[in-house]
Amino acid sequence: MHKSDDYLIVDKDYDLVLNGENWSRSVEKQLRRRFPTLVNPKLTFGFHFPHRLDYSTSGVLCVALNKRAAASAVDAFTRRASRKYYLALVRGHLSRERLAIDAGVGKDGRRDHTHRMCTWDKRHCDRGRTASTKLLVLQRGVYDGYPATKLLVKPITGRRHQIRVHCAEIGHTIVGDYTYSNREDSSSYRMFLHAYRLVVPTDLERIDVRTGDPFDGVRHRDDKWIAVETLNELDESVFDEIDETWTDEIVKKKSNSL
Repeated sequence: MHKSDDYLIVDKDYDLVLNGENWSRSVEKQLRRRFPTLVNPKLTFGFHFPHRLDYSTSGVLCVALNKRAAASAVDAFTRRASRKYYLALVRGHLSRERLAIDAGVGKDGRRDHTHRMCTWDKRHCDRGRTASTKLLVLQRGVYDGYPATKLLVKPITGRRHQIRVHCAEIGHTIVGDYTYSNREDSSSYRMFLHAYRLVVPTDLERIDVRTGDPFDGVRHRDDKWIAVETLNELDESVFDEIDETWTDEIVKKKSNSL
């Protein structure tokens, strides 16, 4: 998608890890095959990954090609100078066109939930940290005959599983999210969360890259998503709207330690 002396921007596939010795398929292994001259032999996994995408999430991923580029990108993410926009297909119809969720996220401390996170108002939440997410309804329709909503999502913070946890918390789990549907949603071929656009202002260059829309209803792999009503087109104006400061339509959760 983009290549310079400092950064490589790729469109990660769903159900793919970034790196790891115990995986036959990974982003790192794909990059090694595609760009063998860019592999850094000093790094265990060959490349710098200044941010991450979940195994099940597809979309824009920034790879740094040297130490300085990695540090600059990490700094932008840490300072929240970067902007990330996702597309999501969730179960049910959101009644409100836009919604801001302010609910800290931490590790689910229950024994049988080792790979889950939860909002910090839960008694079993461990080491919750502040987390904020903004949702803007693009379309309402049906997926496989059941109500579903297509969203543009902007996470303000970057907690693990943040978008998935926040959507589940308001009663609208992401289609195909087996973990946060209490292991019930297993019929779809993927989890419908996609990193659509990434803006990273580094001191080396300004990155602003977006992919196509994998959920547009035309190129849909199984053709089960049917849009019935469009509230917002996926054009430049939606980024302006979701970037605005929203003082209404806010869902807040207080920490269980307060």
